[in-house]
Amino acid sequence: MKKEVKNLINMVTVHKMRKEQNLPAADLSLHMVFSGNPGTGKTTIARMMARIYHSLGILSRGHLVEVDRSGLVAGYVGQTALKARKVVDSALGGVLFIDEAYALNGGAENDFGREAIDTILKAMEDHRDDLVVIAAGYDDLMDRFIHSNPGLESRFNRFLHFADYTADEMMRIFEMQCKKGCYTLEAEAAGLVRDFIKEENTDPVSFGNARGVRNIFEQILVNQANRLAAMEHVTREDLMSITPADVQAARGAEVPVPAPGRPEA
Repeated sequence: MKKEVKNLINMVTVHKMRKEQNLPAADLSLHMVFSGNPGTGKTTIARMMARIYHSLGILSRGHLVEVDRSGLVAGYVGQTALKARKVVDSALGGVLFIDEAYALNGGAENDFGREAIDTILKAMEDHRDDLVVIAAGYDDLMDRFIHSNPGLESRFNRFLHFADYTADEMMRIFEMQCKKGCYTLEAEAAGLVRDFIKEENTDPVSFGNARGVRNIFEQILVNQANRLAAMEHVTREDLMSITPADVQAARGAEVPVPAPGRPEA
């Protein structure tokens, strides 16, 4: 992913330099398709690309507007184009990030998603110098979506695949959450967290990769809070420590909790 982003930045930089020297510069399409399961960082990278393009002088504002089908498609004839144009106008100068973009291709004759697609395609042409569109979603569904329409095929020619995180990567994400929140993960607890992640991550789609790790982190903090609330004296170290008992409780194990008013053994 880093390599692909670096390649794109270099292309844009050289393209801009050629134009400044009055040299021929081929039309450069910056619209992209991000494919992958939930929680793999697609929105984060889209936001980063908006800032990068702004710093390179490609986009005038460098902001991100995130939308899905519900934000583009209306329920009545003639309203979808107006709704989609309003979203596009808000994204001018930045990146329009369409999550689960394949949902726009409903397939039914009276589905207004087709109208939203046509509106976005026109905007991509009319504002090609100050608008980048990134369509995102699951791998197979995005592939079928892009190749279902010649207009989409001609405008989206950059594809970035976001792979699922490995167990080691998800453990590092958990540790980053701890560091960010000033928590200390006890050595024995770390092994239990790794087992917890493996136990929950039977399906990357439903678990949600980094999203699932954040959910586990929050569950553990709830159980840490329950443990601390039952203690008579709570130190700074106690507030920072995530113990094996906190992780076991989050996994549903019965863990003895000291009675209020009695110091923890």
